[in-house]
Amino acid sequence: MSMRSFLLILLVLGMLLFSGCASLRYSEPIDVIIAGLEPLQSEGLELRMLVKLRIQNPNDSPLDFNGVSVQIDVQGRRFAIGVSDTAGSVPRFGETIVSVPVSISVFSIVHQAMGVVTDEDRRKIEYEMTGRLAGPAFKSVRFSSKGKFTLPAELFESGT
Repeated sequence: MSMRSFLLILLVLGMLLFSGCASLRYSEPIDVIIAGLEPLQSEGLELRMLVKLRIQNPNDSPLDFNGVSVQIDVQGRRFAIGVSDTAGSVPRFGETIVSVPVSISVFSIVHQAMGVVTDEDRRKIEYEMTGRLAGPAFKSVRFSSKGKFTLPAELFESGT
């Protein structure tokens, strides 16, 4: 093979590589927040809730999904988990609400309650929610959000 043929093949491979990279779109991470909670029928030693997630898509293309998983941690400990085989689509620059049933162990509730009682700064609660929107083929999208909220002082005041 001559040097000229080798350089031509190298040039074609380079162009294919760069065109392949150009076709990969940069996408902004989706935003997922808890939009609501509803009680469900509990079973045994677990509490069941229906968590409504607001999914916002800040990208220029719709996001199709065919399943959702979510885990909610409170004070760094797993608190609730859930999955749903719900299918749908989040429009480009749009949002949708997805409902996911979650399970909360009674032991987890007791553990969290004991932590609030023994914690010095017990009014501040930290949470983190992680999960995944399962997409067709290899197009799953992971999400994460976290924050803090402060419990009302009235919960901790002792009546005299």
